[in-house]
Amino acid sequence: MEKDAAEGGLRERKKRATRAALVDAAVRLAAEHGAENVTVEAISEAAGVSPRTFFNYFDTRDDAFVMIGAESGTRIRRAVLEAPSGLSPLEALREALAAELAEVEQQHELWSLHAEVLRRSPHLLVRGLCVHIADEIELADTLAERIGPRPGGRAETSGEEDGRRFPALDLYPRLLAAVGATAVRVAVEYWCARQHELVFTDVFREVFAQLAAGLPVPSEDVGRR
Repeated sequence: MEKDAAEGGLRERKKRATRAALVDAAVRLAAEHGAENVTVEAISEAAGVSPRTFFNYFDTRDDAFVMIGAESGTRIRRAVLEAPSGLSPLEALREALAAELAEVEQQHELWSLHAEVLRRSPHLLVRGLCVHIADEIELADTLAERIGPRPGGRAETSGEEDGRRFPALDLYPRLLAAVGATAVRVAVEYWCARQHELVFTDVFREVFAQLAAGLPVPSEDVGRR
């Protein structure tokens, strides 16, 4: 049993590594040559795999340009559900995001190139926004599941699947998911412009501290501390 689990874990790590290599190759090639000039064959060659292997991970070429960090959403949702019960929904989301963003300082170059590729290719930007919105809705559903039914509220549901009922996507979890996503974007952009002065985790924690405080006007900015 332990051997099977170990082999399964190794296979998953290899799959994640291959996907990451394909995304890395696609983004870097697109940043250098323009996404419209990059082929599946070129991406696969740069990642050291076959075009056939490429399509084991992505349905289309464009998916490789926009699905950077595609697996992080699953890990974030799992972390939200597994966070200690004593944490508020905002705190649970903060800790889940913090764990996922732990290596952002090592990956900032790739994320910067990714943003550049999307800016230069409007159709990819729209596609990326659609992926982002879908992830955000799934995160909101997970937050609603963690929060559970409101005291005295109706047991609303958003549908059924295999007999399991899901919580409705009420305003609060939708807003919390959207705010969390925006907080990450702002923290990353702010840190990228000041990465020689600041530690990313400090910026990230300050963003969520200001949110938790209700966004009072700060006496001083984190970037000038």
